[in-house]
Amino acid sequence: MAVATLPTQPTEHTVLAGLARALVQHQVLRPDQAVAIQKRADASQHRFIDELIASGPVNAAQLARFAAETFGHPMLDLASVDFAHLPSDLIDRKLAAETRVVALGKRGTRISVAISDPTDLQTLDRIKFQTESQIDPIVVEHDKLVKLVDRLGRSASDQLAALVDDDLEIDMSGEDTQTSVEANTEVDDAPVVKFLQKVLIDAINAGASDLHFEPYEKFYRIRMRVDGELRDFAQPPLAIKEKLASRIKVISRLDISEKRIPQDGRMKLVLGPTRAIDFRVSTLPTLFGEKIVMRILDPSSAKLGIDALGYDPDQKQLLLNAIHRPYGMILVTGPTGSGKTVSLYTCLNLLNEPGINISTAEDPAEINLPGVNQVNVNDKAGLTFAAALRSFLRQDPDVIMVGEIRDLETADISIKAAQTGHMVLSTLHTNDAPTTLTRLANMGVPSFNIASSVILITAQRLARRLCTCKVPLEVDEDALFKLGFTDEDLGGDWNAFRPAGCERCGSSGYKGRVGLYQVMPITEEIQRIILANGNALQIADQARLEGVRDLRRSGLLKVMQGVTSIEEVLGVTNE
Repeated sequence: MAVATLPTQPTEHTVLAGLARALVQHQVLRPDQAVAIQKRADASQHRFIDELIASGPVNAAQLARFAAETFGHPMLDLASVDFAHLPSDLIDRKLAAETRVVALGKRGTRISVAISDPTDLQTLDRIKFQTESQIDPIVVEHDKLVKLVDRLGRSASDQLAALVDDDLEIDMSGEDTQTSVEANTEVDDAPVVKFLQKVLIDAINAGASDLHFEPYEKFYRIRMRVDGELRDFAQPPLAIKEKLASRIKVISRLDISEKRIPQDGRMKLVLGPTRAIDFRVSTLPTLFGEKIVMRILDPSSAKLGIDALGYDPDQKQLLLNAIHRPYGMILVTGPTGSGKTVSLYTCLNLLNEPGINISTAEDPAEINLPGVNQVNVNDKAGLTFAAALRSFLRQDPDVIMVGEIRDLETADISIKAAQTGHMVLSTLHTNDAPTTLTRLANMGVPSFNIASSVILITAQRLARRLCTCKVPLEVDEDALFKLGFTDEDLGGDWNAFRPAGCERCGSSGYKGRVGLYQVMPITEEIQRIILANGNALQIADQARLEGVRDLRRSGLLKVMQGVTSIEEVLGVTNE
């Protein structure tokens, strides 16, 4: 650093103070240099340090070392600081941007702040007053501090605006215009609204089934479930978590002032005159805010038709024969997320004709079906599945759909409806078709009622479809035999494929999902086993003798057809 040898007092009447005076006294700047820099700063209403770094007599690194040594403060290189872990609530954001300071941490009643000019006592006093804490200045390089302040101080509105399209125009119904959104957050409404709209549109375009909005201590994360797998989608600014939660709750008609208990709601996204997507919304209080999960309910998924679901031709025919019978009970079983609702709605669409009266009791109704009388059960109000079923039987129904058989009362009424000339469709949570029958028996349903009412059971899983980038997989015949392939299968002309990954599928190797099904009609032999109180193993053995394929076998056929991979089938049929 060059050292001036001229007199230390300025020759003009401009008064130098603070950092400028120290630089002159230590002969780092000539007096005339300091005066000229100070005059330019006054004229442009900038700080002295800004004009000093801009004019070039001293660079930022030299100035930081000088200030730290001269005034006895520690020095820090901001390049080594992880800005994502800096405390954001110690100093008011506007004050930090105005004074160009960054809070580095707090211990007890003392806050460490990064500052490039430790002689700026006015700034330090303002921070001390606002935080009611003692301030420990830490000297940093001015250019790095300016960049960091700009990065941290950039409003969440600006960050969100960069993420959304200016011409995005869609309509969200369900908004209660009389409900006021909290006004104490630092995010303008418009960017948050547009950001949320873009998130929803992107999720729909990606074929997502769920969206997760998750607040944590140091960051905020949005994930989406695509083809059954959760994927990171975005990490918006942590500052918007309250505003985003409030926005979602307003359009879902939830209480935005209640953050202590879970809430459930619903909203609709209108994409155009012919398409609207429903969302089922669930909020949950967590340690660092409300986690919100939105289930995407696309009505078009219920109109794909039975061919798109993945039933093999013989399974499809068994199901069609069953649903067109005048009465009886059809049960769809599988874990959560296995596509039971879409299967039921597909059956209802096939039955939905002007001459048929269809009523459904659901918790809640996921997809709106024109022509179908859908009822949301409400246990608190006394509208249970059983109460809805009793009412349906007085409404001259032809087809009844029960969202889920959860208890003996619902099962008993459903079976009586099936025995008295109605077609009843419902779901149960069991692993396969044979165990569904024993599950009903364990609930207390008499075996003769089960045998006389249930006509078909479908167990199902969803496996990911291989993308068009799939490549052949070489597998040893002994390994294939152990997996369940038969000698006849191994003698056929087919290839197993594995995922490769391309731009279309996002490098996962999979695009979309296909159903794996076990379609078991209740034959006379199976009825005899039920009446004799036989167990699930006996029923499964008899079904196998009658040609009913289990889920694993159905999956292996999909492998032979090149639809999915061996790895995927093993994962979803891990019996």
